[in-house]
Amino acid sequence: MTESQNNAILAVDGGGTRCRVACEIDGSVHSVEAGAANVSTDFDGAFNQIRAGLEEMSRNLGVEAREMLRWPAFVGLAGVTDAQIAERLRDALGLINARIEDDRPAALRGALGKQDGLIAHCGTGSFLATQADGAMRYAGGWGPVLGDEASAQWVGRRALSEALCAYDGTQVESGLTQKLLADLHGPAGIVRFAGTATPAQFGALAPEVTSAAKAGDVVAKQVLQAGADYISETASRLGWQSGGVICLTGGIAAQYTDYLPADMQSAIRPPLGEPLTGALSLAKEIQHEHY
Repeated sequence: MTESQNNAILAVDGGGTRCRVACEIDGSVHSVEAGAANVSTDFDGAFNQIRAGLEEMSRNLGVEAREMLRWPAFVGLAGVTDAQIAERLRDALGLINARIEDDRPAALRGALGKQDGLIAHCGTGSFLATQADGAMRYAGGWGPVLGDEASAQWVGRRALSEALCAYDGTQVESGLTQKLLADLHGPAGIVRFAGTATPAQFGALAPEVTSAAKAGDVVAKQVLQAGADYISETASRLGWQSGGVICLTGGIAAQYTDYLPADMQSAIRPPLGEPLTGALSLAKEIQHEHY
């Protein structure tokens, strides 16, 4: 495999749910999966997950991990908010020839390839991004406290807020608000839950909201409409125009389709590939810069 390794590239795609490590050697892709990797919320945990993925890949390929760290690499991780944290991760892993950024470029490239368009990614977190003539532009992705509008955790948290408003009489009661109040033992229980809930725990409530919306629940529909309004308004601010391609990625994104304006609905296309595909594509660009 030594000669083939001259053409090898490495890619890492990590977020709040999982981390995937992949390499491509002479056109053959190999990948492994590890746990969540957000370097802002848990640097050591993210490092350990990436390291575990690299070690598993090393065993699978029969290649020393230290040799793999010399390959051209793109690392896209949730929580890479500035160059300082990127350099900290580069040093910790021992990467020699890597570009380290947040997880948005890989998702954008994976979904669109090199074509122009927009993606609205709504998973545990969220962001929007456009690609035009190779230039990438982003909005959002600032985490559950200050951002992540229209994400699964945002939907769960918004639904709990609306349940409290229904209890106060400033929002209509619905099957959803009644169920949330019952399941969490009243408003005090909702406040206790929200005080310690992780983004994933808030996000676990999102399927209840989307199911209720499909059944016609008025409050659930309001929550999804608010998320769709955020997507459409932000897309416009990023420069998306009617007729441009849109990809909805992430676990909850497709739930907004029916709530988007008609011109956006007609522009929706399936993503071309996954973020890991995008990370490999970006790693190839690094390879071409050096060879």
